[in-house]
Amino acid sequence: MRSVKSRMVWSFLLLIVLVVTVLGTTFAALMWNYYYGSAQSSVKQRAETALTLHGRSLSSLGVQDQADYMLQYMIEGGTRLQLLDSTGQIRIDSDGFSEDIRYTTGDVKAAISGTTGSWRGVDPYYGERVMSVTIPLWNDMRVVSLLRYSASLEQVDAMVSLLIRMAAAVGTAVILLFLGLSLFLAQRIVKPIRELTRVARYMAEGDWTRRATKRSDDEIGQLAETFNSMVVELNKREKLKNNFISSISHELRTPLTSIKGWSETLKEGDPADDEEFKMGMSIISSETERLSGLVEDLLDFSKLSARTMDLHTEVLDMNGPVKETVHQLAVRKGQTGVRLMAEYGKSPLVVHGDANRLKQVIINLIDNAFKFTPAGGSIRISTTATEEYAQVTVADTGCGIDAEDLPHVTENFYKAQTGQGGSGLGLAICKEIIELHDGKLTIDSERGAGTIVTIRLPLIRE
Repeated sequence: MRSVKSRMVWSFLLLIVLVVTVLGTTFAALMWNYYYGSAQSSVKQRAETALTLHGRSLSSLGVQDQADYMLQYMIEGGTRLQLLDSTGQIRIDSDGFSEDIRYTTGDVKAAISGTTGSWRGVDPYYGERVMSVTIPLWNDMRVVSLLRYSASLEQVDAMVSLLIRMAAAVGTAVILLFLGLSLFLAQRIVKPIRELTRVARYMAEGDWTRRATKRSDDEIGQLAETFNSMVVELNKREKLKNNFISSISHELRTPLTSIKGWSETLKEGDPADDEEFKMGMSIISSETERLSGLVEDLLDFSKLSARTMDLHTEVLDMNGPVKETVHQLAVRKGQTGVRLMAEYGKSPLVVHGDANRLKQVIINLIDNAFKFTPAGGSIRISTTATEEYAQVTVADTGCGIDAEDLPHVTENFYKAQTGQGGSGLGLAICKEIIELHDGKLTIDSERGAGTIVTIRLPLIRE
């Protein structure tokens, strides 16, 4: 498997090679056209100037006389001048020689056909690269001879070759520079990712103390910061889970111990002792109910976590479930010494809701209020309607919730340091049920001043 670093380096390298190749090719083409085009233009201009100055004189002479005229008046430095007959056979050149040579190059063929021709290549007889231009000389509408100007390309070839080598060297240097830069940048990007991978591996092995190092404020740095926040949150949840397991084990063990103890006591005791039998059965019943509540909390939490809790909603008056719950729990006033008072809105609070689930929420809230309100205190339940919501408020005069615990009491498994038992799931389940009804559950509390829990459900106006 190719690493991210190698893919980045190869991508950068391919890109810069492509760019350098395109720019280098363009530069070489421009230099090539400039130098060879300049050489061709220079030779062609000299030939056309000579034709303008001497063309009329040459046209009226025979080939031999043209050769004498050329040697006398047309020889210049820097270029080789040759006089050819109408077949391309050389008659004389600027050095005064007339070798038995016949040219068949492109410029000569063009001149034989009556047009000025140019050609670049290795001279077939002198063996050097030249730029040549051949012009026809006319007499009575026919080509009688040819003037061929040629210049050596040795210096031009050397200059073009030098420039191309320099461009290749610069391109290679640029590629190597960007290769090093891409390696450096890839290393800077990949290094923190490798650190994150290493830390994640340690976490997978059970070491939750590891943290990623934030080296910059870019996206990688933000990733490291987010990763560390995730680790902190996972640590917190792991701690909550462990506390929950420990707590729920204790919560389950206590009623089971009581049930087992009283069962054995009643089994081995005197059947005629009616008072002991009633007390034992009462304790077994209350502890069984306590166990049932814990199991119900766990089942509800499991359904909510798996998103499998079904609501059997109907159009109902929210006052109905509240009144039923208040009547059901009113008997606890005599057991706890806490007054339970209710105040209902004058108009119906029509909502879409599951009556049983809503009663479950209200029972849980009132039960918590009884649990944390000392004897002589009071619990007040009220229902009101706002413009958009049906609102149910449960307010108590109990011990309240500490400020540091208040933001977390609706989290799964969270238990404030109150000394009371429980699964740590009650308020979390209530919040989830209300949110499944598209509602809101809020808690306001102050240590020593009591707690106010407010439920808001969307109101149906029709």
